[in-house]
Amino acid sequence: MKIASYNVNGIRAAMNKGFVDWLQAVSPDIICLQETKAMEEQVDTQLFEEAGYPYHYWFSAQKKGYSGVALLCKKQPDHVEFGTGIDYMDFEGRNIRADYGDLSIMSMYLPSGTNLARLDHKLMYMADFQKYADELRKERPNLIVLGDYNICHEAIDIHDPVRNKNVSGFLPVEREWIGSFMDSGFIDSFRHFNKEPDNYTWWSYRANARANNKGWRLDYGMVAEPLKDRLKRSVILSEAKHSDHCPILLEVD
Repeated sequence: MKIASYNVNGIRAAMNKGFVDWLQAVSPDIICLQETKAMEEQVDTQLFEEAGYPYHYWFSAQKKGYSGVALLCKKQPDHVEFGTGIDYMDFEGRNIRADYGDLSIMSMYLPSGTNLARLDHKLMYMADFQKYADELRKERPNLIVLGDYNICHEAIDIHDPVRNKNVSGFLPVEREWIGSFMDSGFIDSFRHFNKEPDNYTWWSYRANARANNKGWRLDYGMVAEPLKDRLKRSVILSEAKHSDHCPILLEVD
């Protein structure tokens, strides 16, 4: 199974930049979207159906034009779970999951900590999501959580670790959390295959950051430990330019 994940920074804007053609060319079995910034009825979903994704599921934020996650699927899942049941997460449309046999695939959009209030919100989400994932894996052990984690784990994952050490996304408390999330039983699938520096998934629109590859690796395919031997490939598709993020892709048997 070929699984992609993409923070599109507005699905309608991405579609205007050729997203559907790109999707057909890459042809994942399922793609997890984050930051859709739209309700399903605001999107021309027929274009996805014509592209080979007849099954699409949307979990939007209550606030219009904000957050939101979705799944586009070639085959119908056995079950789709909308949200986590944790109200403040679900109000912002941050989690959606599809189950195929013994495999569970979640699209997650972890909050950013752009100011002190949002940082507190992010830290609360991180703690509560860890508990949620721990419980979920008791019944769905083969869990893959893909999406925008809004955290760089190590210095290798950010272009300027020294100057960004006090910036949300690379704070010690955030880095510690994503490390402990992995220690709880998840594999950072990209680093499982690739230990090289200068691999990023997000670039600021300012100061020609993308052209100069001054980026951050914020997007992850976290694969539960029981799937380790089924993991075949995990890559960053940095040539795709429909967003300030780029997509990631992994393959599992």
